[in-house]
Amino acid sequence: MSLLFSHRTHVENGEEEMLMAEEHGPDLINSQDFRRQCSTSRKSLAYYHCKEEEREHQIVHESLDYLPSHSKAYRKWLQEKTYRKEWDRWLLMGLIGTAVGMLGFLTHQIIDSLIKLKWNLVENYLKDGNFHMTWLCVLGSGLAMVLLSSGSVLFFCPSGSPFGLPEIIGYLNGTSIQHLFNIKTFLGTFVSCVLAVASGLFCGPEGPMIHLGALLGCGLSQLESDTLGIHLPIFTRFRNSADKRSFITAGAGAGIASVFRAPIGGLLFTLEEVSSFWDIRLAWQTFFCCLTATFTTDLLSSSLYGFVYRGHFGFFEAEKRIIFWVKNLLDMNIFAFIPTILLGMLGGLLGALFVSLNIKINKLRMQVSNSIPKSSLRKTSKLLETVFILVCTTTVTVYIPYFFPCTPVMSGQNYQLRNNSETSEFKRKISEYSCSSSTWIGPDGVTYSNQTFNQAAALLVESGKEGITYLFKRGTHEEFGYTSLCTALAFYFILSCWTAGSAVASGLVIPMLYTGALYGRIMGLILVSIFGVPTNEYGAWIDPGLFAAIGAASFFSGVSRLTISLTVIMVEITNDVQSLLLIMVAVMVAKMVGDLFNTSLYSSLLKLKCIPYLDVEPFVCHRRGWLNLELFSARDVMEPGVRVLHLKENIASLAQLLASTNHGGFPVVCRPKPGHAEVFQGTIKRLELCMLLENEHIFEPETNDETFSSSDPLSYEKIRVEKLPNLSRLSMLLNRYATDPRYQQLFINLEPYINTSAMSVQAHFSLQRTYIIFRTLGLRHLTVVDPQNRVVGVITRKDLMPFPLEERLRLQLAPQSPQADEQPLDSRP
Repeated sequence: MSLLFSHRTHVENGEEEMLMAEEHGPDLINSQDFRRQCSTSRKSLAYYHCKEEEREHQIVHESLDYLPSHSKAYRKWLQEKTYRKEWDRWLLMGLIGTAVGMLGFLTHQIIDSLIKLKWNLVENYLKDGNFHMTWLCVLGSGLAMVLLSSGSVLFFCPSGSPFGLPEIIGYLNGTSIQHLFNIKTFLGTFVSCVLAVASGLFCGPEGPMIHLGALLGCGLSQLESDTLGIHLPIFTRFRNSADKRSFITAGAGAGIASVFRAPIGGLLFTLEEVSSFWDIRLAWQTFFCCLTATFTTDLLSSSLYGFVYRGHFGFFEAEKRIIFWVKNLLDMNIFAFIPTILLGMLGGLLGALFVSLNIKINKLRMQVSNSIPKSSLRKTSKLLETVFILVCTTTVTVYIPYFFPCTPVMSGQNYQLRNNSETSEFKRKISEYSCSSSTWIGPDGVTYSNQTFNQAAALLVESGKEGITYLFKRGTHEEFGYTSLCTALAFYFILSCWTAGSAVASGLVIPMLYTGALYGRIMGLILVSIFGVPTNEYGAWIDPGLFAAIGAASFFSGVSRLTISLTVIMVEITNDVQSLLLIMVAVMVAKMVGDLFNTSLYSSLLKLKCIPYLDVEPFVCHRRGWLNLELFSARDVMEPGVRVLHLKENIASLAQLLASTNHGGFPVVCRPKPGHAEVFQGTIKRLELCMLLENEHIFEPETNDETFSSSDPLSYEKIRVEKLPNLSRLSMLLNRYATDPRYQQLFINLEPYINTSAMSVQAHFSLQRTYIIFRTLGLRHLTVVDPQNRVVGVITRKDLMPFPLEERLRLQLAPQSPQADEQPLDSRP
């Protein structure tokens, strides 16, 4: 029985145990196989670089079917449900969008309130120039936030580490990840996110908001929780993998839409980066979900600031709604494309460098963590690293501005203050740092100021969101100098790269935009130094604020390799339609340059975390060339020697099979006629077999033929579970079934429960098309049959991963001549 229960997940606080035996069959990347694959692939294909000691601490992932098992029990269950009445689906999409919008509003309000409280504590110290007390107070409040932030994911979340966008991408591709959609994960991620951003770390809330939106999409659509013991009897028809993933996709898109107030960008982001399964119906529903999320956030933000009602409910001010609002649109010139292309190239180079450094840092984190045997010490070391990052960040933000002089605001022009704006006054105080200013009331009743400010403080002490707003501002050609911009760029690049992947729930979108905006503004400042401040409309394009926005888009693309969704997001968050073509050029160039060096950050993290992900198209390298998979067949990569079941299966034999193997599913065969060979009928999952064996009343005595008595089969609800409810009871049952002679005379009829629509391919079927079928349909098992429909093998996700493909195809090519070796190579670059 050891194999059956060899993979239990023990929640440290003794909350629950989950049987994972059904999760690591032929469809699962077995730990020993995967360690061997990863460790031996270092010299051949640098796709899955997972060292053996790192892999031991990784979660074992299960592969998921996209569509439910098409059995008789399932079809009978479907007959009881309404068909093509989509009102409840649209209702859930609206509820998910509303919930995500409220969560996004709450996130922003808490972050802004905490930042305001933190800097209000040191306002007097700043005015007096007491930087040491300022540093102590800022560090003390930041440490309190970081300790809670890091502790909430390390000691409260079941996984013991923060999740992010790579896990969501992997799940929607068909990989199950433990605790990804747990209620504790939701609470820990939310607390960690708001405290990490407010503490002063160079990060943003965007990545966690995607995860939180996906969590809300999963929770509200399924309406069940094992942790809370909730199983509501409504919307039960959506409790299947396909619908669950659709709602998770919509929730992730709503998270982006809410945090950026960019509904179209959220929709396109899920299409381009997050979801692996897409259709026009899901696009409409995600569009509606993103719309409701953005509308909810805008509606609440219109009248509430700092949880205080300010009036004007339902009045959407452009300055509040568009987070990086660009007031003055500039006329373009064809010469603007030259620095834009340069910025795109720089964004691709710096983006590739950022990805490479971040992956190296995270690998080092994993090595250090895996070298610590005790779990509590391992978590403590991660916590201390986060504290050290905060100490470095706080030191930079407080002391670096000390070395910069005070300069006039807006190039010496009088700075107008809005009397009714709490936020403007708050921003002015932080960026003012230790500089002095005087104010007066003009004849028009408006308050004016000859305010001076500290450039480095405006760029480093302010939150990243406010710093981006400064950099994007038009008409401020000489407000920031080379020294402040280069200093902020160096420190922000290094510290944000170090922060990403630490033990807090944090996002990288704001750091990416900020880093790109800094070197983009430097490019604009160079143009101003060469050509001077423009005095006519034909030179209006020479504006550092314009190139800051273009640089932000280029670095974002260089790191994430996004194109379409990024372009739309940039337009939505700036309202700068005039520079659309420039942004498109910068984004395309940055992606092409970045792809010359490495993959995107999200793809690299998927590989680093050993999350099995199937790309749209397989790329297999052999002898410095690409293999054309159309020249290979399914038999070249299948697992032979498959254990099969029959429609009429002995109870004792079935219990012994489950105890002696760890397969996640089994092909089912039968003889159409006496004396005929056994042919493929369908498949059945291990978890379904375990649930069937818990119901002894469906067992029947042996008969001389294949017929069974007319006992009622189990309903679909009883066998459709995601995990086994009672492990100890099942262990006792299987042990009794395997040893008690009575059960050697009892059989079970599997016919009502097998998936009769399970896919199968011929052994000579094209490997390229086999891959496409497997990924497009979201399969867990793909049975391989011969021309007589007899089972000869099974293909699973682990067989189609890059290294197993390369390893097996190399064996196919090895005995051939050199000419034959070169024949399957594709001519693609």
